[in-house]
Amino acid sequence: MKSRFAAGIAGVALVAVSTMASGQEGAPGAPDFAQAMAEANKVPDTPGDGPYPATMELDPRLPDHVIYRPADLRPFAGGKLGVFAWGNGGCADDGASQRQQLAEIASYGYLVIAPGKWRSGPNAKVGAEPQRTPPSGERLPPPATSADDVREGLDFALAENARAGSKYAALIDSKAVAVGGFSCGGLQALSLAADPRISTLVVQNSGIFNSPTESIGGMTVSKETLKTIRTPVLYLLGGPDDIAFPNGSDDVKRIDQVPLAFVNLPYGHGGTYGKPMGGSAAGIVVDWLEWRLRHNTGAARTFVGANCRLCVNPETTIETKNF
Repeated sequence: MKSRFAAGIAGVALVAVSTMASGQEGAPGAPDFAQAMAEANKVPDTPGDGPYPATMELDPRLPDHVIYRPADLRPFAGGKLGVFAWGNGGCADDGASQRQQLAEIASYGYLVIAPGKWRSGPNAKVGAEPQRTPPSGERLPPPATSADDVREGLDFALAENARAGSKYAALIDSKAVAVGGFSCGGLQALSLAADPRISTLVVQNSGIFNSPTESIGGMTVSKETLKTIRTPVLYLLGGPDDIAFPNGSDDVKRIDQVPLAFVNLPYGHGGTYGKPMGGSAAGIVVDWLEWRLRHNTGAARTFVGANCRLCVNPETTIETKNF
């Protein structure tokens, strides 16, 4: 199988995405945010470029979540469909806010579930999320979604696998389950690290705050949480210009009990989320999932081995340990 990262890296350019969605820093001015969102909303929904063209949908059995999945589920008979539960940037109530990346992952044979309503993109079903303001004495507003909302997506997938009459009945590979998230959503993913159903974690443009005074109102994740990680973990950051870089790089130094890959792309905190197919970052995540969940040796070459793809790519830096 050709590496998704190797196939897609050449044409990727930086896109400006508002850092208001991050939850790792203070919000920029409203005009900047509105302009960035307006531009991002113009990008069409895509089915991804994987072997299983994806679709986005809402399911009445899982209110307030957006689902991304292969449109044709027949190839996954016998339990071949992976699961990726996602935490949104800013812990936003918008399950479509990273739709380009999530559809791309789904197109490689994953049921991807994000909390929140379908608020973004040309096919949005409801309006933008109401603006939240920080409580008195807090620098950031409380999150609109929680780690429990992310866990609910995981619960749904595994329950539907066993429910007679479900479109997902007997399709889910319960050993191919991942949780990931962007910025504040990455903290949600880390909060679920101890869940025994999870086989790997993906932390993007995120990291646990180095000082409790920087934390998000109503959400407490301490560095002690890192000790609960029991699976291989990917940290994908945006380089020194990423506001989450100090937090994430400190996490990486502290984690020594599991295999870990630490990758930097020079796109700052906004990453490549707004690019069609999620840009180069999505390709890296796909290869990580294919390696860690499906044991694909071709995908592993993105991260390890002599002259690994990320090792020789001048755009990226990579550190690994415990492999």
